[in-house]
Amino acid sequence: MVLTTRALNRATLDRQLLLRPARLSAEQAVHHLVGLQAQNTKPPYYALAARLDGFRPEDLSALMETREVARIVSLRSTVHTHTAADAVPLRRLVQAGAIDRELRQFRKGLDGVDLDRLTALTAAHVDERPRTPKELREHLLREWPTADPLALGVAARCLLPMVQVTPRGLWGRGGQVALSPAEKWFDQDAQDAADLDETVLRYLGAFGPASVQDMQTWCGLTRLRPAFERLRPRLLVLRDERGTELFDLPDAPRPDEDTPAPPRFLPEFDNLLLSHADRTRVVPAEHRTRTWTGNQAHRVFLLDGFLAGIWHLEETKERTTMTIEPFGRLTRAQRAELTTEAERTLRLMSAQDIPYEITYATS
Repeated sequence: MVLTTRALNRATLDRQLLLRPARLSAEQAVHHLVGLQAQNTKPPYYALAARLDGFRPEDLSALMETREVARIVSLRSTVHTHTAADAVPLRRLVQAGAIDRELRQFRKGLDGVDLDRLTALTAAHVDERPRTPKELREHLLREWPTADPLALGVAARCLLPMVQVTPRGLWGRGGQVALSPAEKWFDQDAQDAADLDETVLRYLGAFGPASVQDMQTWCGLTRLRPAFERLRPRLLVLRDERGTELFDLPDAPRPDEDTPAPPRFLPEFDNLLLSHADRTRVVPAEHRTRTWTGNQAHRVFLLDGFLAGIWHLEETKERTTMTIEPFGRLTRAQRAELTTEAERTLRLMSAQDIPYEITYATS
């Protein structure tokens, strides 16, 4: 069976809770989505606002305060918000991928450094109390004064699962990064890595239908073909219009390609745009370079299920202004739909006593 790009788009949007507001709690959504990209502090909140019925930022913030979710380096060696049940097992599963590759990139700055001892020193230091990266680097420099400080900090982050403790990441509150051992923060015993085959199934449930290369892009691991082959008898095998083999859960939703897809405003680094080797299911080829400027990712919006522009937010004590910058000309109906969704987003995410406005710009 061949899936058109539009059919693949609708299937992915359905798994990503973007076709209709999902009636899930914030914790259930974080679990279903296998984490939220959290390189910046606000994106997880906007990601859930685009997906959940009745979401309020305080919902996720409360979960962080009660340690039911936390921020941790995991998939692709980037910071993600994961549930307490997923954080350490997923981190251990993906360790041998992008996390170890990042460590190798800094190996020249670690000449003479015993990595086992570095891990032990890091664990003992952050076990006393949460430590900032600067405090951790300074502590490790006492042991290896000639090592590169940045490389020492990267090694500590790569070798030991640590969470960024609150108030970092809380809605409406600031806080510098401070690190604590993940299992201590969650009050857990030592945990094993997540089961790879089960993680494949979860990935397909949230991002499928997908190829082996798609999942490798999502998690940062390589050589996942054997896992898919083990699971092949349990999976539906499809192809896209280019002939790429795609795997899927047999009972997963695959809506008709003409299913309406409402506009959605997504944060920078949303996993919808980062979790497939072939992103054309959401990103038209002509727009593939327009979501980044240098190393900075832009917030984006979808029209008819596909990337159609970027948006900016300017927040002051007096007013919140959302500027919508479409990549092409909008019809009157598209503009009206976008404005309605923008108003919904701002009502959820802006302080109630601060007015907001929506403006349109040309790209």
